[in-house]
Amino acid sequence: MRMTNGHRITIEEGTTPVRVVRDGQVLAESGSPLVLRETGCPARYYLPPEDVRTELLIDSGTRTHCPFKGDASYWSVPGAADLVWAYPEPKDDVVAIKDHFCFYDTEVVPAA
Repeated sequence: MRMTNGHRITIEEGTTPVRVVRDGQVLAESGSPLVLRETGCPARYYLPPEDVRTELLIDSGTRTHCPFKGDASYWSVPGAADLVWAYPEPKDDVVAIKDHFCFYDTEVVPAA
């Protein structure tokens, strides 16, 4: 857990398998997601790379910086720019999410 000036981040192992679907296509399915909860943000699932169909992702070249997590790299899929991000070198307090993928604007449903 990290708490700075009232900002808190927690990471825990998810207890429910998840599937990420975009326009009817399964982009990822994981039985071991990490759930990241951050002050002011919705809970996010971070999925290990072996559970993500990385062959469908296109490196968008976008990079952003979070003062709490570090520098993120982004990927797109057709029709959805910067849909996916990961932290290749996260800050020490959130090292568990290293190289895990997180998805914007997708349907996250319990895996069948």
